[in-house]
Amino acid sequence: MAAHEHVDEQGRVEPPVADGEAATLLGFLDFQRATLAWKCSGLDADALGATTGASAMTLGGLLKHLALVEHDWFSRSLHGLDRDEPWGSVDWASDPDWEWRTAADDAPERLLALWEAEVARSRELTAQALAADGLDTLARRAWKDGRTPSLRWILVHMIEEYARHNGHADLLRESVDGQVGE
Repeated sequence: MAAHEHVDEQGRVEPPVADGEAATLLGFLDFQRATLAWKCSGLDADALGATTGASAMTLGGLLKHLALVEHDWFSRSLHGLDRDEPWGSVDWASDPDWEWRTAADDAPERLLALWEAEVARSRELTAQALAADGLDTLARRAWKDGRTPSLRWILVHMIEEYARHNGHADLLRESVDGQVGE
């Protein structure tokens, strides 16, 4: 841990308060990632498969979904790589919610390992892009309308993606064992 880093009571490194744009964006993204890890930690398969209210969403589904999102934005979009397994052989046209649906079939350790591996890969690919053209690096895969997002846009979008799903994780975790917190 660097001297300027602060760790909260859940062990999450807080984003820097006075650093450059890239460090600030990466700090907020890593804080959101650590929040998801906290919300899913120490739970068994039943707990990771619990739902709340009318939603079929689960913490296990969130882990697998966010692993896919990490893969698609950093590997596939930013670097133009093809989907590898477990994503590559899925027929997404006929099963667009595959990651959500199949999470219940995966052991908690498998779900966490898949998500952690995708996060580690995303960090490496982000570092490569930052070293090349910084936050202005454009994705190698354009959108259907021809626009191409920058790494800056992808990082802000990922912060939003995690923040939104961490709100879901708050509700799900509270319904499992009463644990509450940011």
